[in-house]
Amino acid sequence: MVSDRPAFISFLSDYGRADEFVGVCHAVMLDIAPAARIVDVTHDVPPFDVRAGALTLVRALQYLPEGVVLAIVDPGVGTERRMVAVEVEHGYLVGPDNGLLAPAVAMLGGPQRVVALENEEFRLPAPGPTFAGRDVMAPAAAHLALGLDPGRLGPDVDPASLAPGIVPLPEVADDATVHAEVLWVDRFGNCQLNVDPAFLEAAGLDVAGGLEVRAGGHARRARFVSTFAQAKPSELVVIVDSYGTCALALDRRSAAEALGVRAGDRVTLTGRPAAGGAG
Repeated sequence: MVSDRPAFISFLSDYGRADEFVGVCHAVMLDIAPAARIVDVTHDVPPFDVRAGALTLVRALQYLPEGVVLAIVDPGVGTERRMVAVEVEHGYLVGPDNGLLAPAVAMLGGPQRVVALENEEFRLPAPGPTFAGRDVMAPAAAHLALGLDPGRLGPDVDPASLAPGIVPLPEVADDATVHAEVLWVDRFGNCQLNVDPAFLEAAGLDVAGGLEVRAGGHARRARFVSTFAQAKPSELVVIVDSYGTCALALDRRSAAEALGVRAGDRVTLTGRPAAGGAG
């Protein structure tokens, strides 16, 4: 932890904003660590969607301040699944051990120490087991922001025993067809794929010549562009998004709706093989 900066807690969840859950967690953390600064990354992760939460955290991670990350997408709340604090080079990640934290931990260079949140001293009295975010994880995050030794939160656990995250990788068929997946659909309907332009070129595709995109029962041609405005009306395009990956888009329309796809759906990309390339 960095001692000469304000204590930052970056908070991500699937709690939404209709209920009091986010505000209560804020209150719990600020009661313990009044000087902490809380960054709300998002609380609109789809309910129970651990995979979406993990990918959201990875996308945001490089922009978050050093400190503590509190991530809660916990469909197993109240069960025997662990809650953990993971020490990394410049801070801690706190959350359920269900794969939510794993991609972010890997991106940060791997865990230096992992503890299970079992010490009752650093929990709130719980009338029931279904709000562990309030009663266990938010207090742990706040105490870590204050500089608490993580070993006081509970016993060390083997970092190798952390639940792995599931991050899909693209595949290349013998005919230079790339089988990809929609990682994320943003609120504008742009479909982020698990493919970057270098992967397409390495697969032997002539991306400058455009691609055939098959998704949601549709087959359409798509042209590479550098801005949304370069798309013609109703033209499907491929754009390199703000995270460096390929995304399917329409100008001022939802590509997801036009293609009938959502996060987790498969997409195939085919183009003319590049001269001298595979296929």
